[in-house]
Order: sequence, then structure tokens, then C-alpha cells
Amino acid sequence: MPQFVIERDMPGVGTLGPGKLKGASQQSCSVLRDLGPEIQWVHSYVTDDRIYCIYRAPDEAMIRQHAEIAGFPANRISAVRAMIDPTTAD
Repeated sequence: MPQFVIERDMPGVGTLGPGKLKGASQQSCSVLRDLGPEIQWVHSYVTDDRIYCIYRAPDEAMIRQHAEIAGFPANRISAVRAMIDPTTAD
């Protein structure tokens, strides 16, 4: 299944406490359950003013649908074309 990186501009998100992050996670998971197994949240990185999410979905439209229903921004959605890591150099 295609994988995507979603950039969410959310000023101040890095200052949210565990309870707020848990609530956001629960909201996202609730929408994912309603959308069905075709879309999967892999994980996210929270920085000071952005969240970078890794998702698997059949297309960008489903990513946008999830963001709209969940109430989260999806400022940039990029399809992952390849993955590399230190072992790629071997």
C-alpha cells in the first residue's frame, strides 16, 4: 500500500501535554476506524510547530478525507517514493 508523509502546521503543538496528545490520537483513531482498514496511521513526530505523520493509504484523497473529518490540517501530503537508512550505504 502507498505510504505518505503528512505535514501538519500546528503552532505550539510541541508544548501540548500528554493528555492533549492522547486526545488528538484518540480522535484520529476514531476517524480511522470509521474509514476502514484501507488507511493506517503508522506513527507521527511532534516538533515545536508541526506534526509529521506517516500513513498508509490507497491515495492522497483518503488522507485528505481523514484530515477533514478529524479536524486536523494536512498542509502538505507527499508520497514516499523510497526509504533509505544507514544500511543503504552498505
